[in-house]
Amino acid sequence: MSMSSQVLSRWVCVMTSFGVSMLMVLNDPLLFNSEPSSRLSKVAMLLHSESNSIHRDCFRAQSGTGKTATLGIAILQMLDMQLRETQALILSPTRELASQIQKVVLALGDYMNVHCHACYGGTNIGEDIRKLDYGQHVISGTPGRVFDMIRRRSLRTRAIKLFILDEADEMLDKGFKEQIYDVYRYLPPGTQVVLLSATMPHEILEMTSKFMTKPVRILVKRDELTLEGIKQFFVAVEREEWKFDTLCDLYDTLTVTQSVIFCNTKRKVEWLTEKMRKNNFTVASMHGDMVQREREEIMRDFRAGESRVLITTDLWARGLDVQQVSLVINYDLPNNRELYIHRIGRSGRFGRKGVAINFVKTEDIRILRDIEQYYSTQIDEMPMNVSDLV
Repeated sequence: MSMSSQVLSRWVCVMTSFGVSMLMVLNDPLLFNSEPSSRLSKVAMLLHSESNSIHRDCFRAQSGTGKTATLGIAILQMLDMQLRETQALILSPTRELASQIQKVVLALGDYMNVHCHACYGGTNIGEDIRKLDYGQHVISGTPGRVFDMIRRRSLRTRAIKLFILDEADEMLDKGFKEQIYDVYRYLPPGTQVVLLSATMPHEILEMTSKFMTKPVRILVKRDELTLEGIKQFFVAVEREEWKFDTLCDLYDTLTVTQSVIFCNTKRKVEWLTEKMRKNNFTVASMHGDMVQREREEIMRDFRAGESRVLITTDLWARGLDVQQVSLVINYDLPNNRELYIHRIGRSGRFGRKGVAINFVKTEDIRILRDIEQYYSTQIDEMPMNVSDLV
């Protein structure tokens, strides 16, 4: 697909269009520790694109730079608060991310009396219908439930001006593509479409030709995608069964505020959780087969610091923000190199220091080198003094 233009970071923009209420909200704690160049220049680009009648945009920026807050500010900027109808629709790949975006929009719009509803599966349909009938300025949801609400005519799309696909690379993958098209067909002509992600592979950009015209692509150069402030290491483990002892040795050595351990399968998450608990480690775990209420309780406890170690699948890799996470362990290297930056981006949020440790079997060396080449980075063997770095 031929892109009409392409903008590479670093962006230099001047913000001129914030109203008084928006300036007040910028003091929200969600934006503390966010560099002005990170949180404002991207917003300026998004709003600037609308003012110049650009209706299709692709954004790529690294994890932990404030994309969700950027979205929230841009959405609030374009709302007509006198109109109690849905004007912005955000689709996300997971319920947790949809819920987090709703919380960010409500926090940023606290002084504006904005109404934002999270609409996703596993919750009461009647409650969704009641909330939608009341009127919502913004809907943040997952494709299946959102389309169901549109089909039931509970979610009216006639006033929607902005359609956002968060974590677009995953959203446009096989599992969500048709559902996204179903939703898109109900949107008014001229709706601005924004695809936002930490990664934007070429083949995913090609798919956007289905519903984007004259898109502007705003990218961060790939060699800038590995996060500053995150130290990356690998530990060579000759066999799979040696990983567990290595993990126990690490936790005996390190003093960590909070950490996340990634496994590639739900079965391994359950196995590792049980094995660590038998060895007197206090851990929590989460994967996609758990019911929504249980997942929400686990997330709430982890955010509150009641559990310090979370074992999970890639369900947790995208977009979820827990400020205290300082260590990410890839018990398994990700199957997809695009997922690597999502995983390690869970530490070092907003420029804080973080450490990522990868367990690498002999047959995984090729995958590790591929990740290094793809992100133009170097992942060194873990030093003996790693405890001083966390």
